Amino acid sequence: MHRLCLPLLAAALLAGGIASPALANPQACADLWTQRNEIYKAQGYCFRTKRAIAAFGNAGCQYDNVEDLPLSANDHRAIADILRQERALRCPR
Repeated sequence: MHRLCLPLLAAALLAGGIASPALANPQACADLWTQRNEIYKAQGYCFRTKRAIAAFGNAGCQYDNVEDLPLSANDHRAIADILRQERALRCPR
């Protein structure tokens, strides 16, 4: 590729003008999903998806809405960090 084309390619990628790269690390996404949902489970969240119910169950759940969970400041920070990482990796939601 010609050297003058590289800055244009970089600008197009940053602007979203070219298709985004594929998921970088599916295992990392799965690990982040598990970490995030372990926090929700510990606080009594009632899962809705088959995947989450299979992984964590709903025994003893008390909250249907994530916003209602009694999360500590540390939990909020951890979840926000996990969500940032999931977005950066373009993990499916």
